[in-house]
Amino acid sequence: MDAKIMEIEGKSIDEAIEKACREFGVAREKLNIEIISEETGGFLGMLSKKAKIKASLLSLDMEFSLADTSSEPQKEEVKTEIKEAKKEVKEIKRETKKELAAKIKITAETSKPAPQEPTALGVRAKEILEGILQRMSLQCKVVLAETADKIVLNIEGSDSGLLIGKRGQNLDALQYILNKAINKADNGRKIIMVDSEEYRRRREASLLDLAEKVRQKVKKTRKPVSLGHMSAHDRRIIHLALQEDASLTTKSRGEGEYRKIVVLPAKKGKAVHNGQQNPG
Repeated sequence: MDAKIMEIEGKSIDEAIEKACREFGVAREKLNIEIISEETGGFLGMLSKKAKIKASLLSLDMEFSLADTSSEPQKEEVKTEIKEAKKEVKEIKRETKKELAAKIKITAETSKPAPQEPTALGVRAKEILEGILQRMSLQCKVVLAETADKIVLNIEGSDSGLLIGKRGQNLDALQYILNKAINKADNGRKIIMVDSEEYRRRREASLLDLAEKVRQKVKKTRKPVSLGHMSAHDRRIIHLALQEDASLTTKSRGEGEYRKIVVLPAKKGKAVHNGQQNPG
């Protein structure tokens, strides 16, 4: 009998998975989940799309109906094989998580530049952001950290969580305003990053996890996978996470700030990531 496969939508991936659990009447651990597409917020809440997943029961957790009940040794062999298979699956998952954690740690360490004394540009950016927060009547403070090429403004306080928004869109909006306001002159330009409650780090970990899932799916199916609309910063994380895999190609599609990423099998001998060709 073929395993039942369902495509389920939700406001988020978590909600879609919860619906799948209710439909099948089992716990999350007993389902095979494939992410078809993540939810998108659209622009100002318009043209938003729900998250979509494909769900089916794990074959290892299916009940085996043995017609020959007289063959007890065969039953025991089947049970033993199931236990061993489950153990292998757990080991694979554990190794994948370890590799991902190591990758996240390396990324965080290598991307952490040496701090320096605040410049007039950084102080000005901090003052502008503090002024915006005061006008919003939010109980927050801004902590300034600066490197040779970047100004990082971290928002802390009881109301800081309200500023993140869906997929960090509120932080991105503040970041855009500050970059436009501060970097008007041609000289002394710096990238300005606005963060709150370490959201950027958590988002990066989530995107690296997504990149790994997409990698496995494209390699298994040999078919392209399109991800939802992402900011330039988020797209860059996906591109960099997959750039060393010569069997894959990543491309940005669409126009404007929020574009999609398409991950597809590379042509023989070639790998292209974000429009740049790497030797296979």
